[in-house]
Amino acid sequence: MTNPCPRPLRTIHMTNLGTRAKGPTMMAALAGVVSAAVVLAVAELIGAFFTARATPVFALGSTFIDFTPSWMKDFAIATFGTNDKAALFVGMGLTIALLACVLGVVAYRKWALGVLGVLFMGVVIVASVLTRAGVGPADAIPSVVGTIAGLVALRRLMVPLWGLKAWPEAPADIAADVEDQVGGIGTSRRRFFAAAGITAVAAGIAATGGRLLGAARNNIAQAREALRLPAPARAAAAVPSGVQSPVAGVTSWLTPNNEFYRIDTALSVPEINIDDWELRVHGMVEQEVTLTFQDLLDADLIESHVTLTCVSNPVSGKLVGNAKWLGLPIRDVLARAKPKEGADMVLSRSIDGFSASTPLEVLQDDRDAMLAIGMNDEPLPVEHGFPVRMVVPGLYGFVSATKWVVDLEVTRFADSKAYWTERGWSERGPIKTMARVDVPASFAKVPAGKVAVGGTAWAQTRGITKVEVQIDDGDWVEATLSDEASVITWRQWSYEWDATPGIHYVKARATDGTGETQTDKRADPVPDGASGWPSVMVTVE
Repeated sequence: MTNPCPRPLRTIHMTNLGTRAKGPTMMAALAGVVSAAVVLAVAELIGAFFTARATPVFALGSTFIDFTPSWMKDFAIATFGTNDKAALFVGMGLTIALLACVLGVVAYRKWALGVLGVLFMGVVIVASVLTRAGVGPADAIPSVVGTIAGLVALRRLMVPLWGLKAWPEAPADIAADVEDQVGGIGTSRRRFFAAAGITAVAAGIAATGGRLLGAARNNIAQAREALRLPAPARAAAAVPSGVQSPVAGVTSWLTPNNEFYRIDTALSVPEINIDDWELRVHGMVEQEVTLTFQDLLDADLIESHVTLTCVSNPVSGKLVGNAKWLGLPIRDVLARAKPKEGADMVLSRSIDGFSASTPLEVLQDDRDAMLAIGMNDEPLPVEHGFPVRMVVPGLYGFVSATKWVVDLEVTRFADSKAYWTERGWSERGPIKTMARVDVPASFAKVPAGKVAVGGTAWAQTRGITKVEVQIDDGDWVEATLSDEASVITWRQWSYEWDATPGIHYVKARATDGTGETQTDKRADPVPDGASGWPSVMVTVE
């Protein structure tokens, strides 16, 4: 017998699915993650035709770095060291995934709110892109297109989900699509996971394609490999044969390029064509100067071994390295520009927006501050500033070692603030006298008897004249210094310890060329570098 009052097909479908659906919220969260992947992948693909800083990941990461408080930066460097950027990417990935889950659930429950949420995130991404240095309005295109693609993907993934339960908020224009799911919950689930899987694979292909396309369009690595550095007008001084500590395990006196520490604000390493690079010198000068890379190749270059130190280096830290640099003395460039009376600072700027405040007199004296184009007999590595960076002996990197440098503004400390000065760090950053115990390592176990102790000390521009070692609370005993190459490089040392069984603490302190001994007063890196005596705990068996 026919039912005289049949219920509408959609009512039956929605009611049945509403009672049988399980776990749609988790699926909606997954839809949000897949859609976020589409945003990033499509933007990556299209971004291959734009600057690397136009992609959302790098733009958001760089913006995060810009607004990172000093204490968090110190924590990241102290915890992860030179892997701080990898840690940032992981943290960003987790944050984006969490936000994407929330947006997916919101879109499932209230589509209009989900759309607004996605559009808001798109606005944040575009704003992050447009605030990057060297980025124009057109560079927002990858983020805009990626956001639209993500929104479309999210909508398509929502359709089978809305078919899983009674959902009165489902948009009217997709009602027909929901009706198509009347085949049952199993069909809706299969359609969702099939769509999510296909979309995720497509996103992965797009992201990979974007990376490969970007690499194909970029010939910076090939240009660097093809570059032949000119012979210096003044070669580096000969290095004494005894600069290396005789203690096995002490760091190499000359730091290989691939082991040299890297701390900077560039999440995406700038890639600059040497034919396009220019350096502008302006501000409080009588004559503005513009240099091309060819101008540097044709100039009288100098070579010099210089030890560089990061201000974030903690006591006993590894954020210090020694290399042979090739470059043009900055004093020669400033002599051409003729700084005006009253100027006391040069504000150097990187193409990625970083800036450093360097005292003018430091760049004009005889310490061999240079615009470096070579490092350890090869062109600068891209991650270390290719094609040109600043190298300034005696100052922490945050006020001197600008990589990918494109601008020098002669100004005054009273008138201009640099990147980290605006964030609470000091204006001037002379390197503090510091010793480090490399061997034995902290918590090492060694046999009783003669134990070799060794390490490195530095006080750039002043030199190291003495290193002393203390075992537990005993007397300070002078260590044996290795040969000194110059006062702008570090100096290594060694000491033979007659170790007795038990737990012992090995401390060290250095004295520089002015007679000042390293202080025992502990200080954090903020605002002008760490201080204190290094100490390692050793178990003698």
